[in-house]
Amino acid sequence: MILWYAVVIIVVALAGASLCLIAALRKRGPDDFTMGATLLVALLLLVQIVISIVAPFTGNSATGDPLEFWMYLVVAFLLPPGAGFWALVDRTRWANLVLSVVHLAVAVMVYRMLVIWG
Repeated sequence: MILWYAVVIIVVALAGASLCLIAALRKRGPDDFTMGATLLVALLLLVQIVISIVAPFTGNSATGDPLEFWMYLVVAFLLPPGAGFWALVDRTRWANLVLSVVHLAVAVMVYRMLVIWG
């Protein structure tokens, strides 16, 4: 796992959480900005999956439990599309709150993956 890339994912996820929380507090439904932030986090996690597959072949292997790392990564990757689907079905402000919580969860999970990787 690359440190600077993990920091980028965490910062983008926290920014997305703030954006979605502000939209929820303003009682607005999901829009292009909140859905775009969720899509961006999902794309960053997809690139992280590719990095995590290639990294052990370049000598950068995990020092912690690889199964735990991959479970965190798979679940973190599945959260944004699930929340995005929720937001497309439920077009109320509560969908933005769900998106905000998912962004926070992804930020925490990426930090945990960074700790596991070592």
